[in-house]
Order: sequence, then C-alpha cells, then structure tokens
Amino acid sequence: MRFLTQRRHFSDLSEQEVLALAISSEEDDARIYRSYAEMLRTDFPDTAKVFDGMAEEEDTHRQWLIKLHQDRFGDVIPLIRREHVAGYYARRPVWLIQNLGLDRIRAEAEAMERDAEHFYLAAAKRTTDAATRKLLGDLAKAEAGHQHAATELEGKHLQEEERAEEDRAAHRQFVLTWVQPGLAGLMDGSVSTLAPIFATAFATQDTWTTFLVGLAASVGAGISMGFTEAASDDGELSGRGSPFKRGVASGVMTTVGGLGHALPYLIPHFWTATSIAWIIVFIELWAIAWIQNKYMETPFLRASMQVVLGGALVLAAGILIGSG
Repeated sequence: MRFLTQRRHFSDLSEQEVLALAISSEEDDARIYRSYAEMLRTDFPDTAKVFDGMAEEEDTHRQWLIKLHQDRFGDVIPLIRREHVAGYYARRPVWLIQNLGLDRIRAEAEAMERDAEHFYLAAAKRTTDAATRKLLGDLAKAEAGHQHAATELEGKHLQEEERAEEDRAAHRQFVLTWVQPGLAGLMDGSVSTLAPIFATAFATQDTWTTFLVGLAASVGAGISMGFTEAASDDGELSGRGSPFKRGVASGVMTTVGGLGHALPYLIPHFWTATSIAWIIVFIELWAIAWIQNKYMETPFLRASMQVVLGGALVLAAGILIGSG
C-alpha cells in the first residue's frame, strides 16, 4: 500500500540516499548520547563519560561515512532522515527516557545500536545489487562495532564499584522522588477516605450516593495532596527531585487509594458492593505495608500493624458514625 504514505520505502532508495540516511542517523545518535551524558553528568559522572565516549564513536563513523560519500558521490549529501523512510527504526525522544531511571537509559542505548545493526542486516539480505549489499553490510558491521565499543567504554569508565554506587544513588533518587510521595498519597487516599465513604454507605445504604461521596473525597484529596507535596519542597536542598514529579506521584496515588474502595459502590446491591469494598480495603492496606517494607525498609510486622490497625480504626469509626 505504498500510495497510502508519502514516505519513501527503503527498497526505493538509491545507494547515495542510503548512505545519506546512515550519515544523518549517526549524527542524530551522537546528539542523543550527548544529551544523555549532559543529563547524567551531575549525579552519575561515570556513566556520563560512557555516553561521551559513545558519542565520539558515532562521530568517527559519521566521518567515515561522509568520506565514503565524497569518494563515491561528491560533496553534496542529499537531505534524508529516518522519519522520511517508511519502516525505518525510530528513536524515542530524550524526554520520554530521562524520567525512567539509569538502567532504562543504559538499556535504551544498547537497543539503539542493536536496532540499527539488525535493520542494516535485514536490508542487506533483501538487496540483490552487490555494491548496495556491501554498503549495508559495512553499516551493520559498524553498528556491531558500536556495541563492542560501548562495552569497552563501560569497562573503562564504569568499574563495578562505581556502577554499584551509581545504582544505589539512582535507587535512592527513585525512592525520594516517586515512592515516598506516592506511598504517602496512597496511605492518605486509602485511609482518610474510609470514614466518609463507609459513614455515607451505612447512613444512606444508597450505593450511588456513596460512590459520589467517595469520588469527590478521592479526587479532592488527590488534588490537595498533589499541590501540598509540590509546594512543600522545591527539591534543590533536600535532593528529593522535581516538585512536579513528586506532586503527580502523591496526587495520583491519593486518588487511586480512595477510588479503590469507592468504585465497588457502582454495584447497585448494597451488601455486595460493601463486601467487595471491604476486600479491597484489606488488599490496599497490606499493599501499603508491603511497599513500606520493600522500599522504606520498615519491618513488615511493624508496618502491617501500623497501617492495618490504623485503617481498621478509621473504618470502624466510619461504620459506627454511619450506623448511628
């Protein structure tokens, strides 16, 4: 269905256009690696050196490709980029990767080189022209060399001790920026909404009214917690990270925590909805205790006693108030 797209197909490109596409791709990848390096330089300087070295490798291969183009086709390189070619591998924007952690960035870099190598190898197999097959094979070999160079650079700049230290720092930052405010929100949403939801449920025995109260309480608490977390600390001195990220984590998890036991009241039958809501409350409270144990290193027994006991008291208060 070639007529459905305005992009060129790889099989339709001339050898000069294939070479121009490789040149632009190498340039883009070098810029991506430099962006990673700059982004990581403050907190993870050793990993930043790895990406600096990978960018230099991309520059070297781009210069080799430009020299090859000059020898074969002259100095004027056609303007063709990966987004101009249907089916050509794409690169994710840097801003989609930077918030996903150090290991995710490393894995993305490995995937970049692997995708390029596989694409060139597959393209070479589909080519009958000997010169084009050789060109694509050379490009695949170059991409495989990039992967080998990346491994050497990582061994040079990122020894086991430095990598372990960076991994610990990345884990700590993840906990401070996402887990801690998200856990606080989940606790607030799960526990603080118990009383109004179950008080309304037992006072009215109207599932729709109970759901509306739960929805309002959950959304309102989420907005409040999100703004409070974002405004409480800009993260510059405490090192807790972006206030926007922390506010989002806290606000979303607060809303989720409240909605968990509000959604069952969409069921018209009161006792069926209430029974399911109790089960969800039990699961929520034990999930909070598990997160505290895993990420905050709180002993599981103590965490479960604090959360489950506190939640049970709030739940009982709501039921007693509603029943009275």
